[in-house]
Amino acid sequence: MKSGETERVFESQSRPNHRRVNQHVATSYDERLNGILAVATELIADVGYQKASMRAVARAAGISLAGLYHYFPHKERMLFLIQSRTFNALVNNLRERLHGVDDPVEQLCVMVRAHVGYFAANMAALKACSHELDSLSGAGYEETSRIRREYYNLARSIVDRLLETRAPESTLDRHIATMCLFGMLNWLYRWYDPKRDRSPTAVANQITTQFLRGVLGEAK
Repeated sequence: MKSGETERVFESQSRPNHRRVNQHVATSYDERLNGILAVATELIADVGYQKASMRAVARAAGISLAGLYHYFPHKERMLFLIQSRTFNALVNNLRERLHGVDDPVEQLCVMVRAHVGYFAANMAALKACSHELDSLSGAGYEETSRIRREYYNLARSIVDRLLETRAPESTLDRHIATMCLFGMLNWLYRWYDPKRDRSPTAVANQITTQFLRGVLGEAK
């Protein structure tokens, strides 16, 4: 075997091993990061951002304080990731579900079901995101606000189309209508228990019906 062929054989044998090792390390890091964020989200939802110290998060996650700082240089970075991941998930999920749906009533149904379904499985994230935006500052605040505005704009566009097509004579303020919709959706953590109450789909259907009767009933 020529020397060049020998080198290629050893390269082909060794490189996949390096990739497997790197992928394993990356997966382990991401899994650990996700686990810490889940613990931090629950703690922030329970006691609030100010009381959820880095030491308390480390204790709850079962790691050392130094180990926690390996993942997060400061507590605000942790809150930013909770907020940005939550709203990016909402935006991406809603865009995907709305693809090919043209009727604004059905778009509203899709939006409400997606929102309720996501937060029924992530109630702590709903509470943390509803309460703690103002705990962020600087670039983290701006980026989180941008993602939240993107989600608001998706919902607002549905409300706009709904009123334009079903109640063109309506004098309702569309911003207020959109915020009232979010008021119903984001208050779920105060009273809704998916394990005890009706299913997320049933809750979403009733919220949709009440909202439609409110905004379209006014026009009639």
